[in-house]
Amino acid sequence: MNKAELVEAVKKTLGKDTSKAQAERAVEAVVEGIKGGLKKGKPVQLVGFGTFKVASRKARIGINPKTGEKIKIKASKSVKFSAGKDLKSKLK
Repeated sequence: MNKAELVEAVKKTLGKDTSKAQAERAVEAVVEGIKGGLKKGKPVQLVGFGTFKVASRKARIGINPKTGEKIKIKASKSVKFSAGKDLKSKLK
């Protein structure tokens, strides 16, 4: 599912009185809220769905797959998602 399909699903869920623009703003608001929470370094927990967390990755040595030479990879931050109990049960 891409963003346009998600907007359509939200529009359908909210009912016929909801426009596509309103549904898109709702999706954008949720995404921006998640980004804002993560930017502050806090986990974002949606009960029943899952938790988004900021994870730190240490600096390490890697190998360039084209040349085979060793390269230094800088420390970085990434986002990890852990599925909640309800989401996991829907996937079974």
